[in-house]
Amino acid sequence: MKKHFLLIIVLLMSTSAFSQNVIQLFNSAGDFFKLLQEEKFTEAHARFDDNMKSKVTEDNLKKLWTDLGTKYGKANSFDAVQSKAQGEFFAVTVEGKFANGDQNFLLGFDKTQKIVGLFLVPGKSAAAYAKPVYADTNLYAEKSVYLNSPGHQLAAIITSPKNIKNFPVVVMVHGSGPADMDETVGANKPFKDLATGLAAKGIGSVRYVKRTLVYAQEFYKSFSVKEEVLDDAAAAIALARTVSGANPKQIFVFGHSLGGMLAPKIALATPDIAGIILAAAPARKLSDIIVDQNKYMFELTKDTTTAGKKQLTDALAEIDKSRITKLSPTLKGDSIIVGLPASYWIDLNNYNQVNTAKMLKQRIYILQGGNDFQVNKTDFDLWNTALGKKKNVLVKFYPELNHLLSPQTEKGTMAQYQIPASVSETLINDLSAWIKTKQ
Repeated sequence: MKKHFLLIIVLLMSTSAFSQNVIQLFNSAGDFFKLLQEEKFTEAHARFDDNMKSKVTEDNLKKLWTDLGTKYGKANSFDAVQSKAQGEFFAVTVEGKFANGDQNFLLGFDKTQKIVGLFLVPGKSAAAYAKPVYADTNLYAEKSVYLNSPGHQLAAIITSPKNIKNFPVVVMVHGSGPADMDETVGANKPFKDLATGLAAKGIGSVRYVKRTLVYAQEFYKSFSVKEEVLDDAAAAIALARTVSGANPKQIFVFGHSLGGMLAPKIALATPDIAGIILAAAPARKLSDIIVDQNKYMFELTKDTTTAGKKQLTDALAEIDKSRITKLSPTLKGDSIIVGLPASYWIDLNNYNQVNTAKMLKQRIYILQGGNDFQVNKTDFDLWNTALGKKKNVLVKFYPELNHLLSPQTEKGTMAQYQIPASVSETLINDLSAWIKTKQ
């Protein structure tokens, strides 16, 4: 779960065929942010296309700008630094510099230079990814392939241990939001760490680019976790069964965060897989997780002002709207609530991951880090209470691990992810031992 409601809003892009002059696009991006700096929100909102206007109101835009000011202070400058054609639209990267920090943006433009998408994205990491000490490249090989599901093709990597036959294979399922095959966050690549670490222990894996990264234009309308996660997870499991040298009866699913929340649903649909691993998996509703994240981030600000408290209260009230379980005459499937369509919230809210996990016959490993500020021990305790005594379940708490499964000395904030830190070797060893255990 990589989103904080007070601080980050993601708006998915629609598509429109065009060819644009880069300088004109850069100027348009600069003009948009100049209007925001001058607090001319009506004029800034007018630069959206009709679809964006229907999804993001002028008040939404004003709130986003206010929240950014609260976090980073006065806006100093905005520089368009890159333009890239992506399918039928152009994405312009803008580096924003504020008094107390930097925030990058991604603007999508159509052929009329109307804004069709607005993303808040992390800046470039100050540090580069560092290969884990346990990733012995002499012990495994990697093969680039494509994961195919109807109408979609996603880049994927199969990591296989060398000189081992009949090895288990782990399919890695991402957390929420767009993600590459390594689940890159800042300077960290937890899925790459896991793949290479497990391969050095004789365990193969399949990891793939998440659909929301490659086909972002499909997700501005009504959708559910089926399109976001489940269809591609099923395709990855099918691919894992075909890996040369692998044991097709020893396929495991490693679900991280949202992926862990959905892992029981994946296992229920594919009862022949050997087991599932729930890493930092919410046991509660997604709305509860977002509430906790907002409260945590607000506490870190040490803001005791009436205005600050009101901002939190308003945010929590907005989040509360996501607890819907059905549509109504006034609520359509593509109605946006906390950045996601109503159809998505209804789908998740009608799913009980704990009860689903109770029904499973496959092996289950549930793990949680104590320094995770995105999913906390409350969820671990719920999993433990519900499943801890079942013979097919192992539940383990790692006090030092954060949400990206690396050892840390404190919970911290999103800034922690900009510092390279490998997935815990202890965790790699534990997972390897559990996967290889015969039952």
